[in-house]
Amino acid sequence: MSYARKEYADFQKLAPDAYEATLALGGFAAKAGRDKELLELVKLRASQINGCAFCVQHHILLAEKLGVSADKLNLLVVWREVSQFSARERAALAWTEALTVRSDGVSDQIYEEVRAEFSDSELTYLTSAIASVNAWNVFGVAYRWTPPGRQARPSAAAS
Repeated sequence: MSYARKEYADFQKLAPDAYEATLALGGFAAKAGRDKELLELVKLRASQINGCAFCVQHHILLAEKLGVSADKLNLLVVWREVSQFSARERAALAWTEALTVRSDGVSDQIYEEVRAEFSDSELTYLTSAIASVNAWNVFGVAYRWTPPGRQARPSAAAS
């Protein structure tokens, strides 16, 4: 069992400017009126890939609060294999995986799929949300932040 090296709250105290910048990047898409449920699925999927326990739990809690179905949350890890996800969600999840894993870059096929579902502005905001959650994941994994409990949720603005 590994223990936290630092906690989420420590990040706020130790580097408030970096915390605020990361928080701001993550909030732009939601502030621009983008689909909050979709953004939580994207953030949750990136967090699963990156192995950030804190962010996985955080985004599950936020998604539940927004009314994302338990089926979608439970099956997100195998989204390609099930029918619960719309074409728009599938495009966003493929984009998320391409930007999170990045070993193969972003194929023209994935780019065309996501462009068919999102306007230029929407795609830019979606990309900013993915960049933000990946940054949060770096901190969460590096410091092994303790996942939040159902009673002790971090602010909805985080990541």
